[in-house]
Amino acid sequence: MRALDLAIIAAFLVGMPLLGIWIAGRQKSGSDYFVGEGKIKWWVACLSVVSAETSTLTVLSVPTVAYLGAFTYLQLAMGYVIGRIVVSFVLLPRYVAGQMTTAYNFLGKRFGAGLQGTASVTFLFTRLLADGVRLFATAIPIKIVLAAYGINAAYWQIVAVLGLAMVVYTFFGGVRAVVWVDAIQMLWYVIGGVAVVWFLADRLPSGWFGAAVDAGKTQLFDFGSAPLSNNYAFITAVLGGAVLSMASHGADQLIVQRLMACNDVKASQKALIASGFVVLLQFALFLLIGTMLWSFYKGLNPVTDLGLTTNDELFASFIVNELPSGLSGFVIAGILAAALSSSLGALASSTVTDVIQRVVRRPLTETETLRQGRIWTVVWAGALIVFASMFTTTKNPIVETALAITGYTYGALLGAFLLGLLVKRAQQADAIAAFVTTVAVMAFVILGLKFSKKTGEFLGVDFAKASGDTVALAFPWYTPLGVVVTLTVGGLLALRHRTSAPLVRQD
Repeated sequence: MRALDLAIIAAFLVGMPLLGIWIAGRQKSGSDYFVGEGKIKWWVACLSVVSAETSTLTVLSVPTVAYLGAFTYLQLAMGYVIGRIVVSFVLLPRYVAGQMTTAYNFLGKRFGAGLQGTASVTFLFTRLLADGVRLFATAIPIKIVLAAYGINAAYWQIVAVLGLAMVVYTFFGGVRAVVWVDAIQMLWYVIGGVAVVWFLADRLPSGWFGAAVDAGKTQLFDFGSAPLSNNYAFITAVLGGAVLSMASHGADQLIVQRLMACNDVKASQKALIASGFVVLLQFALFLLIGTMLWSFYKGLNPVTDLGLTTNDELFASFIVNELPSGLSGFVIAGILAAALSSSLGALASSTVTDVIQRVVRRPLTETETLRQGRIWTVVWAGALIVFASMFTTTKNPIVETALAITGYTYGALLGAFLLGLLVKRAQQADAIAAFVTTVAVMAFVILGLKFSKKTGEFLGVDFAKASGDTVALAFPWYTPLGVVVTLTVGGLLALRHRTSAPLVRQD
């Protein structure tokens, strides 16, 4: 890394927060801070959604998935498109047309403040863990860059600096700054990915693609693997991806906040559906990079043969050590900017609207809402920095780790929404009991059930960490199973009521 690269990186990290603040303008109310008063264009929201859900995890970890495996990861994205279409016509109209601040307002109106608070708190901790992985992922290339200059910085130190940069524009610019920064940095790292493909294509030997095909690296569909234990078996990836997308884009405030910032329901629907196809193309791009890296490094093991600390350092190491000066800085800057895909606004909005509002037991003024939003933006930034250090020793691709974390709660969150829509008799006590039961069941399933890695045969219950020939249930099944448990428990409890539950007034 030469001075040009470092200058590009420094200018980008400083310039992006300032640009976000300038675009957003002055925030005058809580509504403006949390949902941008519906002034965001659908295509900007679309790019922001894509950035928020993939960002650094896609840029760094998806190439690793392809390097170690094949293109079967793309089946998840196919399921994502299906799930977004369902959310667009089932849940989005209720959020946007209802002029809600968070997705959990719907649960409050349908069931009551108890479930709204339960769902919101669950979202807060799930998002904290998942975004801890995201923030750690962004620290990987920085550590490699600093190591090239003989600086041995700890991951937590890098994470702290990134967290401070993230909080600046979120604090001052609100959701408008978040959405615009997301859109710009998403375009930046995709352009960087295309540049890497161009660079590699000129340096790989002739016939490299045919060799990759012969080695099975371009396999897209997997109909032969055991569906319960293999993450990318066809039915597992497509069905699991669809339900996971319904949860992440219909019951996760991180995404819903961006969609509610659009002009109207149709704009939100266009943004969400289009984002599914953009994600599909983006995944394909970075899977291609992983396959090209497999040819470039002749399939060597990233840790034992290339001397890396983790498999996920592969792409970052290539960028730093192989790309020419200027291009290397451009690509690294795009990866670092992905850290600025902030969830702090979503965490703050859910805290203020779904929790603080219930504690004070009176409507907050717009000025109070804005002040509380900024306070909690700072609080969650500090918590996020702490949680990011929890994942510095993971051996799995970090994108899989992030998706697995959501498995504990996403099924319960989506299940609660579907329970309110499908089971008219269900009341708040039924929904809360189903919610808590689902989280407990999923913890048992994720931590306890073990399967054979080779045959997929169920081996029994063992709470020891899966290793060697044993694996846990494939992570795409976590959300669908959680939805089934929530609907089953809530539906059975609702049978004791003779009439439909009335809507809860929330003046």
